[in-house]
Order: sequence, then structure tokens, then C-alpha cells
Amino acid sequence: MNDSNVLIVGAGPVGLTLAIDLAWRGIDVTVVETRAPAAPPEPKCNHVAARTMEIFRRLGLAETIRNAGLPADYPHDISYRTSFTGQELTRIHIPCRRDRFTATDGPDCNWPTPEPPHRINQIFLEPILFAHAAAQSRIRIINRTSVEDVVVEDTGARMSLRDLDTGAVRTVNCRYLIGCDGARSIVRKAIGAELSGDAVIQRVQSTYIRAPGLIDRQRCERAWGTGAINPRRSGMVYAIDGRERWLVHNYMKPGEGGFDEVDRDACLRTILGMEGDFNYEILSKEDWYGRRLIASKFRDRCAFIAGDAAHIWVPYAGYGMNAGIADAMNLSWLLAAHLNGWAPPSILDAYEAERWPITSQVSRFAMSHAEAEIRRRGSVPADIEAAGPQGERVREEIGRLTYEINVQQYACAGLNFGTFYDRSPIIAYDGAAAPAYTMSLYTPSTVPGCRTPHFRRADGSSIYDAMGEGFTLLRFDSAADVAALEAAARVRGVPLAVLDVEGADIATGDGNGLVLPGLVLSRPDQHVAWRGVRVPDDPLGLIDRVRGAGS
Repeated sequence: MNDSNVLIVGAGPVGLTLAIDLAWRGIDVTVVETRAPAAPPEPKCNHVAARTMEIFRRLGLAETIRNAGLPADYPHDISYRTSFTGQELTRIHIPCRRDRFTATDGPDCNWPTPEPPHRINQIFLEPILFAHAAAQSRIRIINRTSVEDVVVEDTGARMSLRDLDTGAVRTVNCRYLIGCDGARSIVRKAIGAELSGDAVIQRVQSTYIRAPGLIDRQRCERAWGTGAINPRRSGMVYAIDGRERWLVHNYMKPGEGGFDEVDRDACLRTILGMEGDFNYEILSKEDWYGRRLIASKFRDRCAFIAGDAAHIWVPYAGYGMNAGIADAMNLSWLLAAHLNGWAPPSILDAYEAERWPITSQVSRFAMSHAEAEIRRRGSVPADIEAAGPQGERVREEIGRLTYEINVQQYACAGLNFGTFYDRSPIIAYDGAAAPAYTMSLYTPSTVPGCRTPHFRRADGSSIYDAMGEGFTLLRFDSAADVAALEAAARVRGVPLAVLDVEGADIATGDGNGLVLPGLVLSRPDQHVAWRGVRVPDDPLGLIDRVRGAGS
């Protein structure tokens, strides 16, 4: 007998979002976490991607999350300066949350999404997710408990739960086990997966500080992120609360000693541009290694891994947590489809087939960007802070180069929307190639495997808001006969809604074979499962394919 249908190890943003989505899909979930319910998370993640905000919108959380974090009028800009209090070299304009839906002049404005990105630190995000999860009747959270002695079998997993306050140990069983338990994942070890890749790309001495007077010592407008570029140190300073708390990254140089061998105070003062009379308080040390590591597999029978348990990479473009949540949303609908009875166990094969290749590709984007930034940091001209025309010319050139490199990661439309699955067993491909994407560039497409393009309906509402938890057949001509496909879905018990989108704000073609009127079958995770001008001759075969029962 199983104690839980689904047991998730780890109540960070990935595990909590997975639990919330599964519960939304009607699945009972148990989440096990070593921390106490009110224990604050580390101040690590600072950015919620647009694609993740789309997920939070569907779950009813987007508005609450967007209203948290920095003050409403605090710029989400990224400013690069000779030091935090020095001369500005360049600025990437990102709207504050007050202007997020009205501003049109930033590099991530006018994106094809109902939910633009949001800058918010994990210390504000995670409590919102935890409170929402704890309020769901289908979610049980067990805090101050560690998972030990995991045994994975064909039909379930068995493990010990140790109460960290009393030391009491009990054995539990679950039908499916998911490790969202970070870089040291016990679930990854239990499934025999090994990390491989680049163990150390860079080292960052990171310090979380309280400095109430710092905000008023800047020469220019406030910014969410401030890069310090000078010959002595390179670093980033992130505003946490927009008042007095800051996260300062000191990018260590090749050949320097360990984290505690480098003078933390001196480096902080150099990055901030503050002399010895400046006082601050260290709240915590958050030192980290930049890596590019991917697990050899994401699954063994009934056990899966997601997020940092499955992949670790240099946190450029803010895609550590966001990639983990993408994993979770892929796995969530597959598990729910099976547990709700309309898909066979074979649908779960799609998780690794879809997510592993994407993980590898995205991690290389992040690593390539990190390497470009490391090269830039290693060649800062000695006269960047000099007065006069020469210094001005140097600052202008460094500012231009810095903008070109970093606007790609801070306005990364490609990583948000460009992901496509090109080798999935549950997608009906039609021979068309999906458009290539980079970290920053994205081309909307209905090629099977791509994210279902976002557009506005005739009444101005988002097409995503009209989609339910199952499949959605987008019909661009209400006269098109789709009765056979609806009947096939009913026969197999597959949830399918038909959504007419005549008069929508969408182009008549996307350059990849879409001819209107036409049909686009969107999956529960808003990726295209199939498209066509009319219903296929074998509608039951198509339904079986997308529910994991195809040959």
C-alpha cells in the first residue's frame, strides 16, 4: 500500500510549483522538506522568467507574485558602472513593476506573452508558493524531515523519513517519487544518475548584506542589478528589497585562493566604491561555483529528478530556477494524465526524451555567455576610470560591448519562448523544421514541438486564459469540422476543448507551414502536439499518439 500517489522531495520553488500544478490537475501530493515552515530560503534566485510567469498566471498566482519584491516604482534596470557608486557605462532598461504592462521601449517589452518577466528574489517568491501550496487540500507538506535510504522499484519507491527534531524514523511508500532536492539530490543518487560536464567555470564570492545608506550614495538612477567594472574587481550588486538589503557577487580571478582566502571586505568595498568609513552588516555568505553539469538520466522507473537535481549551470539569464520549473511543468501534466486514467504509463517516457536535450542546449547557451563575460572581465582597460577624452572613449566602448553581451541574458526571449521538443514520442511531427533560437531571439511557430504561439483574441483577452488543463484544439475557422477528433478524444477519455479563434490578432502565416484556416492541437503544457488544415484521416491514431499510446 502506498502512503502517497506522488511524493516530492524538496519544497523549493521547483518542488512547490510542481505540487501546486499536480493538485490543480486533481492529484494528491506529499512534499517532504528539511527546513521548518517559516525558515527563509537563501537569497539565490532573483528573476522569474516570462514563461514561468505564464505558469503562475494559470495557477492564479501571477498577480500576488508581481506585487511582491521591490517597491512598485523601483527600476528593474541593469546598470553597469565603474563601481556601484561610480560612473555609469551603460544601462539596460527594464520597466519597474508599476509600468510593466504599459512601457513599450525596453528590450523585453512587447513580447508575445500575457505575463512579462518579473524581478523578485527567492526570499519573497518562495513564501508565496509555500502559503498557496499549504492551503491546498490535495497537498501535504512534511517539514523538518529528511528522506533517507531510498529504494526504487518497478511499481513504487520506498524510503525512510527522519524527523529532524525528534530523530524518529518511519518507512513510507509512494507510487511516484520526484527529486526536487537540489544539487546534492538523494533521489538522483537513488536512480544511479551521475553528473557530468564542466565542474568549475567560475567562482563567485557572494555576500548578502544590509547597508541602509548605500542606496543614497549612487550617482545615477537606481537599478535592480548593478555591474561594477574596473581593473581591480568585477562584480554584480542586486537590490533585494529596494531599501537596504543587497546581494553582492565578487567574480574571483583565476589563480586566487579559496573563498575565505580572498579579502571579502576589501572586495566588497572595491565593487561598491566605498571607503573605510562605510558600514554594512553581513547577513550571510552565499559563495558559489559556476558549473555546467547534467545528470546522465532524469528517470529510473517510478522515480524522476527535476531542477538542480537534474542539471546545474552558470546562473546567467536567471535560468536555474526557471529551467527547473519548466521541468516540473513538463512532468506534471504527464503524471496527471496517467494517474487520472487517460494515458498509459508509457506517456512518462516523454519526460526525459523532451527535457534532457533541451537542458543540454540551454546549459550551453548559459556557458557560452558566461565565457564571453569572463573574457570581458579579464580585459578591463586600466584607464576606464580616467578623466578626460581618453577615459570617456574607453568608457563608451566598454559600455557598448557590455550592453551587447548582457542584453542577451537580461532580455532572453529565446530562452523564454524558443524551446521546442524535436524527438518526442508523443508529438505528431509533420516534417517541418522548428525555427532556430538563441538566448535572445525567438520566432513564434506552430511547428509541432514548439510553444503554442501566444496571441490576443478578438476581445483582447489572452488565448492562454481560454485554455483549460487538458488539450485545446485551436480552430481558426469555425466552419472546420472537428467532430471526428472530438469523438476520438471522448473514446479515450482525453480532455479536449475546441477553441475558436477567428478574428484573433495573429498573422496569416508564421513562415513554417501554417496556412489558415487550420487547426493547432495544443498540449496541457502549451506546446504544439499536432497541426493540420483538417482533421487527420485517423483521428483515433492521433489521440493515441499524443496520449502516449501510439506505436
